Amino acid sequence: MGSVLALSSGPGHQNWPFSTDPSPSRWDNHPAHWDSPPRWERRDGRLPNPGSFHSLHRSCKDVFPQQIEGVKMIINKTLSSFFKVSHTLHLSAVCPSYYRFHVEHLQSDDYSKDKDAPALIGEMDSSGSLNAHALLHLSERVRARTVFQTQQSQFVTWQFETEYRGNDFTAAVTVANPDVLRESVILVAHFLQSVSSGLVLGGELVYHRGRAEEGGILTLAGQYSRPNWVATLNAGKGGAHASYYHRANKQIQVGVEFEASTRTQETTTSFGYQMELPEANMVFRGMINSRCIIGGVLEKRLTPLPATLIMGAFVNHRGDKLQVGLGVHVG
Repeated sequence: MGSVLALSSGPGHQNWPFSTDPSPSRWDNHPAHWDSPPRWERRDGRLPNPGSFHSLHRSCKDVFPQQIEGVKMIINKTLSSFFKVSHTLHLSAVCPSYYRFHVEHLQSDDYSKDKDAPALIGEMDSSGSLNAHALLHLSERVRARTVFQTQQSQFVTWQFETEYRGNDFTAAVTVANPDVLRESVILVAHFLQSVSSGLVLGGELVYHRGRAEEGGILTLAGQYSRPNWVATLNAGKGGAHASYYHRANKQIQVGVEFEASTRTQETTTSFGYQMELPEANMVFRGMINSRCIIGGVLEKRLTPLPATLIMGAFVNHRGDKLQVGLGVHVG
């Protein structure tokens, strides 16, 4: 899961195009090796593990383009089989420009069988803000994660998560921002159960306690998947989030999302698609939503160079705004 503070705010996109919120960083998601393979690939006859709660809508979200604005350059460098660094430079006229340094210490391919090998990930930008987390396999089924976030010189988030994966279920508990002096804490509990080879049911409970307020939000979740499509629904006191992902063929994927928030009293419906052109080394992602926002991002692999050219544009017809971005990803 990402920052538990975002989860406690209820469903809804946190970083729509033309919003003033900063774009999410890569540290905000679990590494790929924390997620199980698609359930329809399991052919041993047993009910599969449903994976993590935070990845229920991932298939659909990966179809949508990521907002790009201004000029961005990302340089990745693999120093060894388990040590990677990256440099990001972003020049923008809308939000403050920044430089970001990212470092990862992960398990190598030969060392991945050792479940006690940790993963350390850190990221710092030019303003002095630090994002860091550590992941550790305590046993074959138990995984722990610690996250720290600072905004310049102030701590913003510190959270501790423990996840247990059974043969056909996943249970996780997260403690975020515990403060003894202010008597505040955020607790999040997740549970997912595979009911059949394609059906997963579960829920999320978010509890917040502070000096001035105390409350909880219960969200129920369900997902039904087939080899070519996945339908997911989260619904609770904070709102609802429904998504549908469909792979039409090897080149085309589409996704539809519906989000409603009781806190902001807003609803949004979005349609996204992804088209891959292997012969041209190109991937195009586009989207349109009920807020009259249309956008698209084109990624072009510059073979034989180890670089990718990224071009994107987003138009807000209701607000009469246009954002255009150009990026280069090296490595």
